[in-house]
Amino acid sequence: MTTPIGERRDITEPGPDTRRRFRRLWDVVFVVLRFIAQYAENAYATFGIFLLIGAAIAIAGTWAFAALAGHVSSGSTQAFDDAVRTWLGQHRSKPLDGVMLDITSLGTSSVVAMVVGVAALFLWLNKHKHSAILLLVSTFGGVLLNNLLKLGFSRPRPEIIPWVTTATFYSFPSGHAMSATVVYSTVAYLAGRLQRTHRARLAITLVATLVIAIICLSRLYLGVHYPSDVLAGIVIGLAWAGFCMATLEAIQLYARRNAPQMLEEEHPAPVHES
Repeated sequence: MTTPIGERRDITEPGPDTRRRFRRLWDVVFVVLRFIAQYAENAYATFGIFLLIGAAIAIAGTWAFAALAGHVSSGSTQAFDDAVRTWLGQHRSKPLDGVMLDITSLGTSSVVAMVVGVAALFLWLNKHKHSAILLLVSTFGGVLLNNLLKLGFSRPRPEIIPWVTTATFYSFPSGHAMSATVVYSTVAYLAGRLQRTHRARLAITLVATLVIAIICLSRLYLGVHYPSDVLAGIVIGLAWAGFCMATLEAIQLYARRNAPQMLEEEHPAPVHES
């Protein structure tokens, strides 16, 4: 069927058959964000809405963490934890030991500090100072939160299989898993904000996800954590990082509407292309 002359259709409008997996979920998210941008004219309302979104993410993650911690405390995860660690212990090899030791180093405090330092310096020098501050706050805030949680739960390190590396302090939640989740997800988010295409943002997200996954796997393989430790670190790490990301979005929206002078220190993200 042809379109009459003068009645040109917008061929960029997605039809039902062009939706990909999870597209409907993202549509809902974008509708909510457009609604906020359109109706939240008051500066404090705008800032508050995004902070509430961040708080909701943090609360949901905290609830999931608390539920998992309850199962760990009751011992209901112990059989699964032991089974996974035993299986991994049976599939060790000297070459793989070396690979896992290299991978786990990506989550150590020294490497994380270098990644954060370089990324923060790059953001600061390119007039994304609020983003640089967010990265520093999310990183060091995550470290503090992890140490407090470890002290609170005081779960001993597992002893089922010999360790391939050394580890100190308590086990729950995994510091490597939480630190990797906070740092690499935040870096991916900040890098993705500077990209114009969905493909570039997707590639950054996939790389960050892969890095987090292999770091978490390395902690299990090396024998210093239970699977529940690692899962807890990921969950609470995402909750904290999500809150920090929502806070930056709140600052950006506030600045665009009510304090454009703030954008002299934080250039807005480029308009995304389809």
